[in-house]
Amino acid sequence: MDMQSALFPGLPMQRDGSGTSWLPDSTPMHAIHFRSGSWSYMLHGNLFLRYTNQDAGNDGTRGNEKFDAPNWLMVMAKRDFGDRGQIMLRGMSSLDLVTEGGMGYPLLFQSGETWKGKSLVDRQHPHDLFGELSVAYSRSIGEDSGGFLYFGLPGEPALGPPVYLHRPSSQNNPDAPLGHHWQDSSHVTFGVMTAGIYYKQFKLDASLFNGREPDEDRYNIDRPRFNSASIRLSMNPSPDLALQVSYGYIKSPESHEPDVNVQRTTASAVWSHQLDAERNLAASLVWGMNKPNTGKAQNAFLFEADYGVGKMSYFTRLEHVSKTGEELGLGAEAHQLFSVKAISLGISRDIYYGKNVSVSLGAMGTIYPVEKELRSVYGAMPFSVEAFLKISPARLQMMHHAMGHDMGH
Repeated sequence: MDMQSALFPGLPMQRDGSGTSWLPDSTPMHAIHFRSGSWSYMLHGNLFLRYTNQDAGNDGTRGNEKFDAPNWLMVMAKRDFGDRGQIMLRGMSSLDLVTEGGMGYPLLFQSGETWKGKSLVDRQHPHDLFGELSVAYSRSIGEDSGGFLYFGLPGEPALGPPVYLHRPSSQNNPDAPLGHHWQDSSHVTFGVMTAGIYYKQFKLDASLFNGREPDEDRYNIDRPRFNSASIRLSMNPSPDLALQVSYGYIKSPESHEPDVNVQRTTASAVWSHQLDAERNLAASLVWGMNKPNTGKAQNAFLFEADYGVGKMSYFTRLEHVSKTGEELGLGAEAHQLFSVKAISLGISRDIYYGKNVSVSLGAMGTIYPVEKELRSVYGAMPFSVEAFLKISPARLQMMHHAMGHDMGH
């Protein structure tokens, strides 16, 4: 089994995160891997068939419910290129626009992007049909060092942690974090150029990219611009831990506020540890800060964890995010900052575990302790409930194909 990284020759495949980010080397891989000729392929993905009820107790006026199916699929291909080089192609797709509609799914206190010219509030926007179409060339310098070039239309710049969709600590949580647009929202960026170098446990990468969030047409390829920049330092001090700090200047991220530019700073620690053959514990700490040129700095803090034992998984997410009245759709209090808090607990159980596919049943509940100024809108302690059927690849299996037929396992 070829377990070498698709982007960092000499390093383990488990280290590959979203874009050019790093995960811990001990991260469990849920994927399908196969070869055809000189190419090696990897399939990743998730589908949640779900019912969600936000503010299930009708504590406030912002609740909603929906049957939906958040989803994504990623395909990666790589091959050697010369004695020391390697080429990687990667594509990520989502049918969120079909399953979620243009307004996305209900999620209390969520914000970011627009639909029909209006800011989305208490909704998580759908992802684009094309979340990543990227190509990368990497070249090893020594046994575990080298450099790389990455281009994506769309792609992910060197800014923030691995996106929540790829973190082992959030693999069973159907919801996007409320701090998504402070921490890892640049994972779908239409126009990214990244260059980087790595040496053993260290990596430095920098990007030029398009600062604008994706437009409302989720099926098209947005016009690329290279008007923003970022830099990131990553370190994996042990097989179980991936650290990063990053800074980015983002020009005009929101179409309804074209004159607002944002400085984003992030730091994160992603940890994954296999306790034994039946148990794995993963956790992440993420901080992101947005400093717009027109207002105060806003911070977002996240802790999430996932404990898998046999067929069971137990997971949690805790968040504290500063959001403006405008982001919460409050109008007259547009520039005032409010503290948003959320506490989620969930459980899932495998009901089918095949060679390449696993199916699990799960449920999650979230409570939102609301500060006094927001209670007339959200209530004092709204809560949400969700139930889902999750379909995803099983833990990594290998298939070898040549000339279109099975050559063995």
